[in-house]
Amino acid sequence: MAPTSVPMDHLSPKEKNKLRKPIVEKMRRDRINSSIEQLKVLLEKEFHKQQPNVKLEKADILEMAVSYLQQQKNQHQTISVERLQQDYNQGYSWCVTEALQFLCHYPESGEAQKKLLNHLTVPQKVPVFPYLASSSDSKQATAASSPAKIWRPW
Repeated sequence: MAPTSVPMDHLSPKEKNKLRKPIVEKMRRDRINSSIEQLKVLLEKEFHKQQPNVKLEKADILEMAVSYLQQQKNQHQTISVERLQQDYNQGYSWCVTEALQFLCHYPESGEAQKKLLNHLTVPQKVPVFPYLASSSDSKQATAASSPAKIWRPW
């Protein structure tokens, strides 16, 4: 629809919306296309690994972007669990060292020392971190409670 030079003052709100609708729709499509092109540029290396020399459709770009983000999320979660386990082990070792130093100052409590040392020397399993399992749930709840800013042309 070609732009018109009709003065907007004499049009009803319904007619104004009818004239504005194609312009707004074009702006929306341009934003979508621009964002998809930006995704394509950002993930260009990933695209060439999977399908070199192939012209990608918009749906292909979106699917590959989702796949790439899921891989990154899984990799990040694995690293986080490993880091938590390492931190737990370091903390446990530090606790054992501190307990041994404390017990050296009070040699008269022999039976309590033996029980505590036996308890501490048994290999401790890393506890399950419940907040890791529900982290995606809490992120979704946070996202639902704070809606993203939606662009509106009016």
